[in-house]
Parts: sequence; structure tokens; C-alpha cells
Amino acid sequence: MIAAIRLPGVLQRYLNGTVDALLSVESGGHGDFARPVREEALLPADSLSWRVLKNPIALFVGGTAAVILELAEPKVRAGVWEHSSFRKDPLNRLKRTGLAAMISVYGARSVAEPMIARVVRMHAAVQGTTAAGISYSANDPPLLTWVHATAAFGFAEAYNQYVRPLSTQNLDDFYREGAPVSRLYGAVDSPRSIAEMQVLFASTRARLAASPIIFEFLRIMRETAAFPGPLRWLQPMLLRAAVELIPGWLRETLGLSEYYGLRAYERRVVKWAGACADRIVLPTSPAVQSCLRLGLPMNYLYA
Repeated sequence: MIAAIRLPGVLQRYLNGTVDALLSVESGGHGDFARPVREEALLPADSLSWRVLKNPIALFVGGTAAVILELAEPKVRAGVWEHSSFRKDPLNRLKRTGLAAMISVYGARSVAEPMIARVVRMHAAVQGTTAAGISYSANDPPLLTWVHATAAFGFAEAYNQYVRPLSTQNLDDFYREGAPVSRLYGAVDSPRSIAEMQVLFASTRARLAASPIIFEFLRIMRETAAFPGPLRWLQPMLLRAAVELIPGWLRETLGLSEYYGLRAYERRVVKWAGACADRIVLPTSPAVQSCLRLGLPMNYLYA
């Protein structure tokens, strides 16, 4: 078993601040995961989901890959691009999405369930027509299934490829754990295994299509400072790492050539960063604060 890394105080505070910044939205902070004391989350603390989503590298890379997959589906793409702040404020939109994922996994039930209900109500107002004249609604169950399934795929594969290898059983556990939470959002057919995820890819394949919007998203993410200065050099690598998670057949469909993927040395750097991040206890992170809420040791998810 690999032990947690103990860092000098100054470096520890710096990394805490970096992760806080990645989850803090303009409306203020990233929520209080330490309360109500002893209240359980929607997922148990011993779940694989708690261990995977504690890792900021897996969270950023997996979340970015999920957005690419969302934008490959024309109806989802229209909803995201026309009815959200992605074009004007992509970083805060990603932060809000990341914060919602954190609350869904780690937040106390009395916090998570009302938050999910608010998201469902907001989605009810998101309706429109794609450039091809096809109507869509954000609360359409098949679209919600695609969004939640691709998020699960992104987080699981990011952890699997850049942090620590996961077995087929691990991956199945991850999908199974998240499916009940996805249903609360209205994604009633979310995959419960890696095999079911592959079936969803196959059934959706014919609808997925290239779009300049995907390249615009990647450009915006390259130019938007998501990391503080000393760590900004890592951001382009993490974006390319996200592209690498997209299945090969879909990268070809979308026109994501090797140029957009990782170089060999970059893959080693991302894996090093992911492995280190999995061993550094961040006291102010949602994962650690939620462990403390339940009376668990600060290093519970790192032991």
C-alpha cells in the first residue's frame, strides 16, 4: 500500500489554494462539505467514487474529456453552447459542473438532493433547435444519459490511465455506484458497467459528429488560465491527456488528429502528476472535509 505524502507547510497551503481555486465559482466558495456533522452522502465513503474523484488531475482531465464527448452529440452540443456561459466564461462553467459533481458524490444528502433538484429545474427551461432543425430539451432522458455516462467514462478513464490502473471489476463498480445518483438528475438509463458503456457508445455512434465548436472549446481552454502561474505549464498537457481518453474511432470522426494528443514524454509527466496527486492529502478539499464530517481520519481515502 502506498502511503500519503506529507508536504512542507508552505507547499501544502499552496496546493490547497490551487484545488480550492479550481472548484470555487464566482458566486462564492465551493460549499461546506464538513456539515451537517455525521450526515451521510448519496454515496458511501468506502465507494470507489470517493477515491477516484478526490484526485484533482483525474477530475480536470476526466471532466474535460466528458465535455468533448458532450459536444460530439449535436443536441447536447446545441444545449451546452447556446444555453450556458461556456463561450463567455468557460472556466466558471467547468467549475460549476465540477462543484456539482463534488456535491453529488461527497455532499451531505440534505445538501446534495436539493442541489440536484435545482439543476433539474434549470434544465427544464433549456430547449431549442439544432442547426439541422432537430428539436431538443435538456431534460430529455437519452440526452441526460449521454451527459452523465460520458462524465463517468471521463473520470474513470482519467484515473485508470493517468493515476492508477483499474480492473474491469473496479470500472463496473464505479459505473454501478454512480447510476442511482444519475437517475436523480433524470438519466434513467445510465450504464451500470463498462460493458453497458460500450453498448451506449455503439448505439450513439451514428449521431456523433465533428463540429468547429469542439475546436473552439479546446482553444478557449488552452487560453483560459485554470491553474496558477507556477503550474500553468501543466494545463496544455492535461488538455491533450483529455483528448487521448476519447475512443480512437471517435477522435477520427471528430478530426482530433495526433496533433491534439499527448507526446510520449507528456504522458509520463501526466502520469507522474496523477500519481503524486493521489497521495497528497488536501485538508480543505471536498473529499477530506467530507471524511471529517463523517468522523473519519483525514487520510482515510489515502491509506
